[in-house]
Amino acid sequence: MATAGKVIRCRAAVTYDFNKPFVIEEIEVALPRVLEIRVKVIASGLCHTDEHALVGGMEKLNFPVVLGHEGAGIVESVGEGVFKVQPGDHVILLCSPMCWKCKACLHEESNFCEKNDVGKNDGLMLDKSTRFSINGKPIHNFMSTSTFTEYTVVDEFAVCRIDKRAPLDQVCLIGCGFSTGFGSVMNIAKVKPGSTCVVFGLGGIGMSAVMACKLSGATRIIGVDINPTKFNKAKELGCTECLNPDDNKKPIHQMIKDMTKGGADYGFECIGKVDVMASMIQSTHDAYGSATIIGVPKSTDRLIVDVMWLLTGRIVQGGFLGDFKASVDFPKLVDEVLAGKIDLNAIVSWRLPFGQINEGFDLMRKGKTVRTVLLMDKK
Repeated sequence: MATAGKVIRCRAAVTYDFNKPFVIEEIEVALPRVLEIRVKVIASGLCHTDEHALVGGMEKLNFPVVLGHEGAGIVESVGEGVFKVQPGDHVILLCSPMCWKCKACLHEESNFCEKNDVGKNDGLMLDKSTRFSINGKPIHNFMSTSTFTEYTVVDEFAVCRIDKRAPLDQVCLIGCGFSTGFGSVMNIAKVKPGSTCVVFGLGGIGMSAVMACKLSGATRIIGVDINPTKFNKAKELGCTECLNPDDNKKPIHQMIKDMTKGGADYGFECIGKVDVMASMIQSTHDAYGSATIIGVPKSTDRLIVDVMWLLTGRIVQGGFLGDFKASVDFPKLVDEVLAGKIDLNAIVSWRLPFGQINEGFDLMRKGKTVRTVLLMDKK
C-alpha cells in the first residue's frame, strides 16, 4: 500500500477522561515494529465493555486512550518477522490474543493468554510502548486492539486472517459480542436439545446467546429485560417468551421457577450487574441447573452467594469470549457466516459513519440498539 513505510496521520476517537465524550482527533500512527502489524480498520462494533471503561467500571484505565476492541480490517503493512499475515489480508482484531506459548494458551480448556491486557489495562504494546501519538504525546491503546481509529497497530498475536469474502461490517462482531454470547452457550454451558434456557439481558451478547440456544435445540428460551422494545427481535431470533421484571410483583427468579416447575436447565447473565447475576443463578433448577455469568460488573462490585445455591447440585460458572480460542476458532465462525449458518446481520441495528460515534453510544445507553457498527471510512 502507498502508506507502507510511512507514519500515517488519520482520524481516531480519543478518550481523555472518564464520563467524557469521544473527541475525533487527527493522530499519528507509527510504523509497525518487529512482530507487529498495522491494520486499516474497516468496521468496528460498539460494545458495552467500551462503555464500561468509559464510566470507570474497570480497575484502572490510562488516558488518553483509543478505545474499541470489536473490529475487522485489512492489513496495511507488517513489521519484521511477521509471517502469519501479509498486506492485503483481511483480519479480525483479537481483544483476547493468544501467544500459544504460555501455560494458559496450551491448556485445552483455557483461552485466556497470560500476555492478555484484559484486567491489567496497561494500554501498551508487548514492548511497553505505544504506536499512537498526537504532536508527539503518547496515546494509549485498549485491549490489545484499539479499533476506534482508521488505522491501528497490534502485536502479531492479536489478529487472525479470515476469508476475504466475509462482510467486514458483520464479522467485526465476532471480535467480542457475538462470540461471547454464542460461545457461552455452545462451549461453556453446552446446552442440550430439548432444554429450557433463560437469558438475562437482550443486548448484543444476550441476543447472540439466544441464537445459540435455538441452534442448540433448546425448546423453551425465556428472554428477560426491562426494555420491552427488544422483545420482538428476541422472539425473531429464538425466544419463545419474554419477561419484564418490572411488570411482576414476584421476584423474577421466583416467577421463572414457577413457570418452569422448578427452574430453567440453563441460565445466562449478559448484563454485568451482580443483583441480576444472583437472580439468574436462582432462576435455574436447584438440583441440576447450569448458571453462566457472562456480563462484566464494576471492578468494585461483589457477588454474594448463598452456599446452598451450590450444595444442592447447581453449577455456577463464567468464561471469557465464549471460551473460544480466538485465533483458531474465529476463522471457523466466519466460514459459518459465509455458509449461511449464522446470520450476524440480524443483530446489527445501526451502521453509522465513524464521526457519529457519540450518537452510537447514546443509542446503546438508551437501549435503542442491539449492536451498532461504525464504518470507519465514512464521515
